[in-house]
Amino acid sequence: MFNQLNKVQGWCDSPLTVKGIDDLKRTARALSQVHFDNMYSSDLKRAIDTVHLMKNVNSVSEIGKIKKLPEFREVFFGSFEGDDIDETWKQIAKAAGLGEETDVQKIINQIGIENFREATKKADPRHLAENSEELDERMVRAIENLHELTKHEERVLLVSHGDFIKTLGIKYWNQGDGHHDIEFPNNGSVTIGKIHDDGRFEIIAYNQDAENL
Repeated sequence: MFNQLNKVQGWCDSPLTVKGIDDLKRTARALSQVHFDNMYSSDLKRAIDTVHLMKNVNSVSEIGKIKKLPEFREVFFGSFEGDDIDETWKQIAKAAGLGEETDVQKIINQIGIENFREATKKADPRHLAENSEELDERMVRAIENLHELTKHEERVLLVSHGDFIKTLGIKYWNQGDGHHDIEFPNNGSVTIGKIHDDGRFEIIAYNQDAENL
């Protein structure tokens, strides 16, 4: 709902829209014959609702209680949560010395993702927003935790959030350079990651349409 209203949505939570649910049902149907050893979710309600849509339609997996992983929450935007998105990007651009820019991709590509996160924290009046170091540490913890949980599982489904998935892609996808922006994942899209036995993580497919997998 906040996306529809052009509001910043990180840790704050708003319900899935009818269109959002319809998009997710298409994804669920496309994955209904894919066997998963387990399913996991961010602890935000919109992600929990999503994983249950996937679970309820899947006819080849026996999934018990969904484990919620707070490390896979969306990026935290601090005091900007619930604010107008364009106004927020404008404030971040100003903090980065770019003037009144509202195109977030242009901002990131001019100053780099690390400086974008630093500018977000700087522009936040209470400086609560996650900076690059905080978000990177959380991503590493998320992967380490998932590695530990899935040692005896071969394929799992995990529901996370757009900006968090994109940030993982910038860091761990071979088409991301760790600095510049990549496309924002579509609603209901599938990103495939692989955790190796030694804990090394890589994204091998990013922002895929589930119906085309």
